[in-house]
Amino acid sequence: MPRPIYAQLNLTALRANVAAARARAPSAQLLAVAKANAYGHGLLRLLPGFDGADGIALLELEAAVELRAKHYKRRILLLEGFFAPSELPEIAKSRIAVAVHHADQVKMLEAAKLARPLEVFLKVNTGMNRLGVRPSEVAALSDRLSSCDAVATLRLMTHLARADEDDGVATQVAAFDAACGKLPYPRSLANSAGLVRYDEVGGDYVRPGIMLYGATPFAQRSAHDIGVQPVMTLRSELIAVQDLEPGDSVGYGGAYKAARAHRIGVVACGYADGYPRHAPGGTPVLVCGKRVATVGRVSMDMLTVDLTNVQEAVVASPVVLWGEGLPVDEVAGAAGTVGYELLCAVTPRVPFVVSKVGKLDLEL
Repeated sequence: MPRPIYAQLNLTALRANVAAARARAPSAQLLAVAKANAYGHGLLRLLPGFDGADGIALLELEAAVELRAKHYKRRILLLEGFFAPSELPEIAKSRIAVAVHHADQVKMLEAAKLARPLEVFLKVNTGMNRLGVRPSEVAALSDRLSSCDAVATLRLMTHLARADEDDGVATQVAAFDAACGKLPYPRSLANSAGLVRYDEVGGDYVRPGIMLYGATPFAQRSAHDIGVQPVMTLRSELIAVQDLEPGDSVGYGGAYKAARAHRIGVVACGYADGYPRHAPGGTPVLVCGKRVATVGRVSMDMLTVDLTNVQEAVVASPVVLWGEGLPVDEVAGAAGTVGYELLCAVTPRVPFVVSKVGKLDLEL
């Protein structure tokens, strides 16, 4: 028997999340952000669940080319664009759209001789201060790109840094409008948090990411509050049960000492599976569908939980580390991180099970 841990992916939930995102901006084109191998879920595993999107946005040229090899025909956008002129022929051949976020990329396009021109999204830095051209450069660079033989169509985009905060969109939207308001090109502003606030943000293209996977970009609004459901459920089992006496310790360093007699369960999941090693005692876990708390340190291959409230628990009882019934954001919050990190951190030794219509397909 294999070690009893796996990540179950629910494509029905993914389709519902895409539909929920689209309902917030029904007139906009929806590009599903699937960078980092679809936030750790596996891009090709999830591809059927993205049917309701108008395209996919990611970072990795290799992944974009693989999508084309799988006969994906909708728009693909490289969110960081290209890094060297040598990439441009493959980008053109594979009909991939690119973000352009600095003047050197404009120069590369002006010097390029391509088999077909590219769709370009000129990225404007409106306050995130990572990627993007200065607002004062937008008009001149737009003129250069629109007259460049290597450019077929031009769009304008930015990235919202604080759309999850009450006052977090007005300044950037105003800066974007000031830089781009007189230009005739379609616009893309909204990430997941921006899409939830689409009436304030607007735009012709939206780029939801984390909400498609059933997690929230907001600190004070849950995934349930914004109408999405988990796509990944990390499941395991109890592989041992121990009876503790008062004063007994658990795990490395004896970080947990029993103040009373009670049972603990040992779960087949540890930091080598992607569970956060820094998760403190008290981090929530589900055993037999009931909420319990971790005790002691997370080990490489195991973690331990207090079974006081689950008297029926025995070896092989089912465990949910996050997902259905236990939002990944809640586990992440207990561990002092964000749901994005936990989803992306599941390691290659964890098998994935993809829920398809009426059956499960195991993919190691």
